[in-house]
Amino acid sequence: QVQLVESGGGSVQAGGSLSLSCAVSGDSASSYAMGWFRQRQDHARERSGSINKWGTITYAPSMSRRCTITWDNAKKNLDLQMNNLKLEDTAMYYCAADTDLWNLVGGRANYWGQGTQVTVSS
Repeated sequence: QVQLVESGGGSVQAGGSLSLSCAVSGDSASSYAMGWFRQRQDHARERSGSINKWGTITYAPSMSRRCTITWDNAKKNLDLQMNNLKLEDTAMYYCAADTDLWNLVGGRANYWGQGTQVTVSS
């Protein structure tokens, strides 16, 4: 099992940047694919990006040019840097993990954090 705790959410003006962090604890993180998801009001949860067990990172098309995911192996943190934020980026952002990459990418991960709210204002 792994435990995931997100931090770094908050309010930011459109065009600004924000960095989120997910602290990973428990089983060896190298056994898991991990990723960032978001859920906007009245929208289904969607993947922002993810990293597989071998360190390959992929992004959802809507976020690929505006976000960067990094894995800090020393701190066991999965970070999400978001730039040029838009009003529509307002959402609850979640960190997730699963031993099966396809479960993770499909939004069916076994492990989820509690989420951190990001609010973008004009």
